[in-house]
Amino acid sequence: MGVVYGDIGTSPLYVMKAIVDGNGGLAHVSETFILGAVSLVFWTLTVLTTIKYVMIALNADNHGEGGIFSLFTLVRKNSRYLLYPAMLGGATLLADGILTPAVTVTTAIEGLRGIPSFYETFGDSQQIIVIITVIIIFSLFMVQRLGTKKVGTLFGPIMFGWFTFIGLIGLSNFMGNLSVIRALNPYYAVHLLFSGENKLGILILGSVFLATTGAEALYSDLGHAGRKNIRVSWPYIKVCLVLNYFGQAAWIIRVKDMPEYQNMDMLNPFFRMMPQALTVVGVVFATVAAIIASQSLISGSYTLASEAIKLRLLPRMKIIYPTDQKGQLYIPGINNMLMIGCLAVVFGFQTSARMEAAYGLAITITMLMTTILLLVYLLQEGTPRPLAYLIFIFFAVIESIFFVSSASKFMHGGYVALGIALIIFLVMLIWHRGNIITEATSKRISLYDYKEQLGELRDDTDWPQLQTNLVFLTSKIKGHLINREIMYSILDKSPKRAKVYWFVNVFVTDEPYTKEYYVDMMETDYIVNVQLRLGFKMPQEVNVYLRQIVHDLMNEGKLPKQPQKYSITPGRDTGDFSFVLIREELSRVTELNWLDTLVMQAKLGIKRSAVDPAKWYGLEYSDVIMEYVPLVIQPKKNKVTLRQVQVNEFYEDDDE
Repeated sequence: MGVVYGDIGTSPLYVMKAIVDGNGGLAHVSETFILGAVSLVFWTLTVLTTIKYVMIALNADNHGEGGIFSLFTLVRKNSRYLLYPAMLGGATLLADGILTPAVTVTTAIEGLRGIPSFYETFGDSQQIIVIITVIIIFSLFMVQRLGTKKVGTLFGPIMFGWFTFIGLIGLSNFMGNLSVIRALNPYYAVHLLFSGENKLGILILGSVFLATTGAEALYSDLGHAGRKNIRVSWPYIKVCLVLNYFGQAAWIIRVKDMPEYQNMDMLNPFFRMMPQALTVVGVVFATVAAIIASQSLISGSYTLASEAIKLRLLPRMKIIYPTDQKGQLYIPGINNMLMIGCLAVVFGFQTSARMEAAYGLAITITMLMTTILLLVYLLQEGTPRPLAYLIFIFFAVIESIFFVSSASKFMHGGYVALGIALIIFLVMLIWHRGNIITEATSKRISLYDYKEQLGELRDDTDWPQLQTNLVFLTSKIKGHLINREIMYSILDKSPKRAKVYWFVNVFVTDEPYTKEYYVDMMETDYIVNVQLRLGFKMPQEVNVYLRQIVHDLMNEGKLPKQPQKYSITPGRDTGDFSFVLIREELSRVTELNWLDTLVMQAKLGIKRSAVDPAKWYGLEYSDVIMEYVPLVIQPKKNKVTLRQVQVNEFYEDDDE
C-alpha cells in the first residue's frame, strides 16, 4: 500500500474539485451533473485500473518485474519497431512524474485554509502555500541520497491508515444521501457526456482521468509488491476510493445551493466535507500521504531510468545504492531533473487548480503505448487473435478519447510535461540511432588472429610489464570478434605487456536479476574472453564480479596463481589489475550523411556530459587507463595524392 497506491491514493484530493471548477463552480452544477461525474470516475477506475492493469497487465510480468520497459523486453523480439512505443511511453512517464509531487503536495497544503486559525492569519494568500510546498518538495529530494529503508517501513501502515481515513470520511457523508449510489449505473456517466449542462462536453474526461493516473505506476511497481499482493489489496483500496468520491458527491449535492460555499474561492470538497474538528488531522494526513506518493513516484523514476540505461536507451548516469534493500537506488542526475522541474512547476503555476489543468496529458500517452505492447504480448502468449484485438481496440479507443480530452490542457500547461517528454524521447532516439550507426559500421577483428602476438608480447622482457592483469571493457565484443581499436591499443599504441589479457563484455539480459558469466580462454592461460550476463536491474560493478571470476578460474586450474611479493594481504595470490577504457571521438574522415553525422555528434556530446565510465563500472578506486581514439565511420574512399618537388623548386619564391 505504501509503494504501489501512493499516486492513485491521493487523487481524491483534486479530482472532484477539478470537475466542479471546470464547469464553473458550485453554482453551475446540478444533482444529475454530480451523479454523472462520480459515475465517470467510478467506471474509469473500474475499466482502466481494475480490468486493464490489475486483471490483464499484471499477467505480463518479466520474472516478477513490471512496467513498460519490462513489458518491452518480453515482446521486443516480435518487431524492432516496438522500441518506439516503449521509448515514448517511458519518456512521458518520466515527464509526468515532475507534475505529480507538485500537484499532490500543493493540493494538500491548500487544505490549511480550512483551519480557522490559519485562515485568520494568512487569508487567501497563495504565497505562504507556495513557500511551504517548496520547502517540503526541496527537502524530499534532498533526502533521496540517504535512502528510505528505515522510513519506508512506515509507508505501508501510514497509507493503510490514509485509505481507511478517506473511506470513513466519505462513508459518513455518503450515509447522509444514499441515493448517490445511483452513480453505479453507467447511464449517468454516458448521459453527462452528452448533456447540455456539461459545459466542457467530452473534454470533461480530462479531469475525470486524474482519478486513474496512478494505474501505470501500479504496474511498474509489480516487482516491489508482487502480483498476488496487489490483487488482494486492490479491492480494499478501490472501496475506500469509491466511498470517498461518493461522499464528496453527496456533500456537493447538499451544499451546492448555499451562498457561503458558492462564493468560496478554491473550494475543495475533499477537505470541506470533513468535520471542522478533523480538518487539521485531514491536512496533516493528506500532506504525509502526498509526500509518500511523491516518494514512490521518485523511486519509480530512478528504476525506470536505470532500466532504460541498461537497455542502452539512455547514456550511463551515476547510480548509487544507498541501502542494501533490493531495488533501492538513487540517480543524482534524475533526482536533480525532477527537483528542478517540480520547483519550476510550483513557482510557475502557483495554485493546484492551474497544475491540474496541465496534469494527466502525458500519462495518457504512456497508457496508449502500454496498450500497444500488451496487444503484442497477448498474441505472443497465444490469446485468440479476435479476443486480443478486441481487448486492444476497447482500451485504445477509451484511452484515445481520454487523450483527446486531455489535449485541451496543452495550452494551459500540458506543454510543460510534453516538452520534457519530447526532450527525453529525443535523447533516447539519438542514443539508440547512434548505437545502430556504430554497430553497423564498426570494424571487428578476431582474437584468434592475434593470439600468438599476445603470447609473444607477454614473454618479451624488452618491454616493461604494465600490469599483471590488463582488462579491456567494451560492449562491442561478439564472440571472438573485438573492435580493432582494442588490439591497436595493445600492440601499436605503445605495446602493453601483461601476464593476462582480459576482454570483458557486459551483456544486459531481458531478465531483471540475471548474474551469470561465460569464459573462453582460447586454449591459453593468458587470454580471458569474458561475457558478463547481467539483468537490466543489476549494478554493473565489474571489479566485484571479476574478483569471483579470477578465484573461480584459479580454483579450476585454468589460470595460474599470481603470488604478490609486496602486499598488505598475507598470502595474496591474485595480481594487480589495470582497466583500459576507450572513449571515442567522431573523426572528420567519414562519409556519413548530414543527419547521421548530427546524430553521432549529439550522441558523443551527451556521452561526455554523462557519468564517467569508470564510475559506471564501479572502477573509480581502481587503476584505470583512459584512451581516446577517433571513431572512423565509413572512411572516405577518395584518394589524396601529394606531388613531390625538388629543393630548388621549393625555394624558388624565397628571397633568401
